[in-house]
Amino acid sequence: MGNVSLYLDVDGVVCPFGATGGTPWGTAWRYAYAGMLEVAYAGELVEDLNRLAPVPGLRCVWLTSWEELAPAVLCPATGLNGSRWPVLTADGAGSGAEWWKLEAIQADVSISAPERIIWVDDQLAYEGRAQAWARILGARALLVSPDPRTGLSPEELDAIRIFAQGPQ
Repeated sequence: MGNVSLYLDVDGVVCPFGATGGTPWGTAWRYAYAGMLEVAYAGELVEDLNRLAPVPGLRCVWLTSWEELAPAVLCPATGLNGSRWPVLTADGAGSGAEWWKLEAIQADVSISAPERIIWVDDQLAYEGRAQAWARILGARALLVSPDPRTGLSPEELDAIRIFAQGPQ
């Protein structure tokens, strides 16, 4: 597989906004209290992420406004085994022209030097600077921008798995 970093958002990715009907996985939404907030999630997504995360050569990283609450609160509530994943934070970068997540991932990539990156965030479809940066990385980067109303789909997770495995 090589050295691959997977950067994962929560809202709109693991936990959709305003979940209604069934999940993209063909089942009902599960609900859990994560701190003082109820979240919806697809149990199959959590199970598949739990199978993907321990694959050798894959480094999973939280890149979410939840920051430290993702491993501390969301993981126990949903059963996602991400409590030991590193967490990238805004560190005061929430204002200004740059999206704090772009600044955080660029800094992390410069330090961790992965061969390839996978960035999953529902906002990516609307962030021109993030898309431009990914174009510079070319085939080394996969950006996935799920529909925030449904979160990460089975097809998107398959694309992530294939990209993480690298060229065969």
